[in-house]
Amino acid sequence: MVKREAVAAGAGQTRRRGSEAGFSLPELLVATTIMLVISSTVTSALLHMTNAQRTIWNRTELHAGVRSATELLQQEVGQAGRVTLPAAATLTAAVAAGATSASVSSASGIFRGEQLVIGAGSTSETVWVNSTPVGTTLTAISSTGATGACSTGFCYAHAAGEPVQAYGGFSSGVVPTNMANGSTGTVLKLYGDINGDGQMVYVEYTCNIANGNLYRNMMAWNAASKPAVTASQILLGNIVANPGGTACFTYQQSTVNGVTYVTDVAITLTVQTQQLDPITRQFQTETKALLNVSPRNVFNVWELASQGSYFRVQPAPASLLSAPPSITALLP
Repeated sequence: MVKREAVAAGAGQTRRRGSEAGFSLPELLVATTIMLVISSTVTSALLHMTNAQRTIWNRTELHAGVRSATELLQQEVGQAGRVTLPAAATLTAAVAAGATSASVSSASGIFRGEQLVIGAGSTSETVWVNSTPVGTTLTAISSTGATGACSTGFCYAHAAGEPVQAYGGFSSGVVPTNMANGSTGTVLKLYGDINGDGQMVYVEYTCNIANGNLYRNMMAWNAASKPAVTASQILLGNIVANPGGTACFTYQQSTVNGVTYVTDVAITLTVQTQQLDPITRQFQTETKALLNVSPRNVFNVWELASQGSYFRVQPAPASLLSAPPSITALLP
């Protein structure tokens, strides 16, 4: 009995010693090889996913940048040519029919040659300001009234407090290419109440392929000088030449009675990614084209002029202001 138990105990110890022996060398090599194959496959998949993610990120940044730039261009071209007064203006004293001057509560934004609507109702009339306002006094006024019967002075008498308003749009809100120092294929020039805040501004977009940047330079419409273009005015970077040599800006123009109107602007921009694509090892490019961007204010006054109505066609303040200089001083 004792002998059997001793034998059984010895057998148990033998089994335990056998279980501690582990893998043989061939088994270890096979297991290591399998693990290396699996690790290599997983690592390769992770690297591929990382590169794919970098490609997607490059494309996303590229698309977001060019989309933001073209959306702003579309909005501002649409607003170009809008005329406005920065503050509500009224007559501060009664005006007699035939008078050639009037006092207003604010002459801010009023320029020589501008057409203003004075009064309301049946006695409202469009008047021309034929000399630069002095303080809050408008002088050398002429009018055609509602019937076109008047030529010098007010057609109607007006009471103090009647409104003074500016309607219509600038015929050269998008500066035509045939105007001195006008818009070009690489420089888009426009002005008016671009931001819809009552303040008229002048804006230049410069498509500089050599430097790879699209610049936006904005200033007051009657600024004494144009600020130099700097890096802070870069709207979009990494631009390259358009396919087929297409210009950044092209224009559809129409001339009525010797005045040229830009009725449509086409915008084409090609941008490349800032980083090389990790898969193709090439820069990715994207071309964005807006072919029918209409400056609606310019278009509206062009339609009026085409029908022989010029009461709402505002002349460019370019050649009409002497001090401070305006538009013409900013175009070159």
